Amino acid sequence: MSEQRSGIYLVGRSELKKERKEARRRIMEAAAIGAEIDSTDLARLRGLTVREREDSILSDAWVLIALVMLAAGFLDGRNAALLALGAVMLIVLGAGKLWKNMSLVGVLYRRSFNRTHVFPDEAVDMTISVSNNKRLPLTWLRFQDTLPIPPESKNVIARMLGDTNDEYVLVNSYSMHAYEQVDRSFRLRFQGRGFYKFGPVIYQSGDLFTLFRIEREYAYQDTIVVYPRIYPLDELGLPAKEPFGDLRIRRSLFTDPIDTRGIRDYQPQDRFRDVHWKATARRGELQTRIFEPSTGMTLGIFLNVATMPRHWMGFFPEVMERAVTVAASIASYGANLGWGIGLYANGSFPNSDQPIRVPPGRSTSQLTHVLEALAAVTEFATSSIEGLMLRESPSLPWIATIVLVTAVVTDETMAALLRLKEAGRRIVLISLAEDSPPDNLGYLLTYHIPADAFPEAPAKGAVDNQGKQNGGGIRIRESR
Repeated sequence: MSEQRSGIYLVGRSELKKERKEARRRIMEAAAIGAEIDSTDLARLRGLTVREREDSILSDAWVLIALVMLAAGFLDGRNAALLALGAVMLIVLGAGKLWKNMSLVGVLYRRSFNRTHVFPDEAVDMTISVSNNKRLPLTWLRFQDTLPIPPESKNVIARMLGDTNDEYVLVNSYSMHAYEQVDRSFRLRFQGRGFYKFGPVIYQSGDLFTLFRIEREYAYQDTIVVYPRIYPLDELGLPAKEPFGDLRIRRSLFTDPIDTRGIRDYQPQDRFRDVHWKATARRGELQTRIFEPSTGMTLGIFLNVATMPRHWMGFFPEVMERAVTVAASIASYGANLGWGIGLYANGSFPNSDQPIRVPPGRSTSQLTHVLEALAAVTEFATSSIEGLMLRESPSLPWIATIVLVTAVVTDETMAALLRLKEAGRRIVLISLAEDSPPDNLGYLLTYHIPADAFPEAPAKGAVDNQGKQNGGGIRIRESR
């Protein structure tokens, strides 16, 4: 018997609106009478149903054959064999279709994680819960869940869909009683930073006789955020004490625009950008923010994702990962000292063309925001790093230290750094290029971290051909 696909349904806009309307009506009716709400209707109402397909190994001709057998049995003087065979065929076909239509009703598939934000090589425990919330038992039920990496368990059936997508399919099969729930646990371990997407998931089930099958795809998606690796600055070769210059100067000469102490009436000498507009609207007169005196340091970390002089020349994944790790380590160092930290990168978030911008702050969650941005940054350069620094530096506190982490130092980059230095900014250049920065950078504090001095393990999708993980070889220079 050949397999026949009785229907393939791709959810379009008009069909999606109709399905949502019908699902909303059924949910309202169930809520009005106090009945249990079907999880399938909830998924359709939320727009999570991607497609639905029905398969059968029997064609519609078998119904006609069963009817012909019944007719022949009656015409042949009530032939018991023909009547029984025709009746059994009709019962099997009818029960099979009804069972198939009811098989995915009340079936719920859920993922849960013990944590959703981790560092590389840390274990994440994923629990998959499957429940059959109806009286009808299921002889077979299968789920195909798309994962970014395969689980560590040896009992898991996982196969790679494609080398370019880095996606795996986790196949779980069940046989469930009525109102039964089954939990299965898996352990995942991510090797590199990034935003890892889970889903969609495909439901598959059918009748008792496996004659009819229904398949439904849902866009159930979850995300695991893997932060970049973080190292102590001394392991990167940077000085453990005051790596960004003498901090004792100019501390009490400025106010800190991050820390607001209160408000007062506007005065002619006040800057217009310090006006507190909400307080002004409440009082009907211009109000100005009062800032605390500066007692700490603020770091404006600029990350250049470009690893070649021109973006169209390509990029080196290993070098970019090292630059991201250095930026994350500097942010962690500043946050641990209570400094204000901010991040600016000419890379973009996935599926976006806007540069990454995390304004400086000292909140307890500031480091988390910076690490999440670094976890998501891609190699796509939205602009030049020198243009980004010149554009964003006016919004930074005047006492802020601008730290540039870059793997390539061009003439345009040096010109922008010198321009900011001449304007009175505190500038620190951290170069990951093969060659040391040039000697004509004026009074810039400069660090050079070559590839052979980097302690990081191979990053995601990259191979460390040298295999060196020592912290030596750092070259530090402060031109005078």
